[in-house]
Amino acid sequence: MAFRDGPFENIKVPLAWTAAVVVVVAVIGAIVLLLGDRTTSEGGSTMGAARGGFEAAAGPVGGVFAAPVRWAGAARDYVGGYFFAIGENRRLKAEIAELRGWRDEAIAQKNINGRYEALLGLRTEPPVPMATGRAISESRGPFSNAKLIDVGSAKGVRIGNPVVTEHGLVGRVTGVTGGVSRVVLLTDVASRTPVMVERTDARAMLTGDGGDSPRLEFIRGSGSIKAGDRILSSGDGGGLPRGLPVGVAAKGVDGAWRVKLFSDHGAIDYVRVLLFQSFGQLVSPNGLNAPPLAGLTTAPEPSAAEVGAIRDAAARRAAAQQAQAERARAATATPAPTPAPAAAPTAARPAVTSPRPAVSTPSPAPVAPSPAPAPAPGGAA
Repeated sequence: MAFRDGPFENIKVPLAWTAAVVVVVAVIGAIVLLLGDRTTSEGGSTMGAARGGFEAAAGPVGGVFAAPVRWAGAARDYVGGYFFAIGENRRLKAEIAELRGWRDEAIAQKNINGRYEALLGLRTEPPVPMATGRAISESRGPFSNAKLIDVGSAKGVRIGNPVVTEHGLVGRVTGVTGGVSRVVLLTDVASRTPVMVERTDARAMLTGDGGDSPRLEFIRGSGSIKAGDRILSSGDGGGLPRGLPVGVAAKGVDGAWRVKLFSDHGAIDYVRVLLFQSFGQLVSPNGLNAPPLAGLTTAPEPSAAEVGAIRDAAARRAAAQQAQAERARAATATPAPTPAPAAAPTAARPAVTSPRPAVSTPSPAPVAPSPAPAPAPGGAA
């Protein structure tokens, strides 16, 4: 029999009173639990078992009732995050668009700074003063390859000065004004540059013909060059310093030797002009014309042993010189004549023995006053 068909079908329980009764009973139960909770001697609680059972029974129920709340919170966070992500995405896109311009400018500045550092790091041996400039215009054609740079005579630039980049030699200055200079590149038909092969030190002439790779002409020596050899400026003629990098040797399609220029590795926009006129400016003429031993310092005072050795050597030299002089005098002196009878006929016939007195002509004095020839005839009779 159903509940509504029984004797209690007409009983109507007010909801408010029911809720109030439940709350009162719950409060009374809580007060009873609080008052009845005592700490035992072992440190436990008298209501521990009842509390543990209640928590064990109410845990799953609480989890079931809390699940919808968690789901609702997660859904709210998801929806809020979605709309927040849309706004954040729009803001980040605007920042990226703004930073893209800064990125491009930073990359350009980085490249410029790198090239400046490479240019400033150029060193020649011996050192040569330099002027840094930037190419401001360019003229290219089948025959003419030239550039204008923004440095001139105000910076000390003169006609003939070599121009280099961070990669190697570019050309030479052919015209100068106060603030602008004209540079003829190595590829120009009017360019002639004395070069050498680094491996064999063979000399050649680099001649521009309007192409990207100028020709090597007048190569000295057979087999002195091969593909891949580095080509440097030789300094012959005094127009360029020795050892500036130019390029790499390669065989052209026409069979002639050509040079792949190092300057083709990058744009020729930032350059340095070597303020070089002649080798005389690299070394002081006074230093080259210094008298011998000009750089030697005064010798220190000799010690007592050295003084004795010097005196002994001087005494030996003096004795040797004196003995040599005595031997020379003895060799030139004539010996004195002897009073032997056999010498008388020799003096008695001066006309017959005319060549023999010629031997003793340097010393005739001892022979003239000798009285020996007078008694010689009487003894003979």
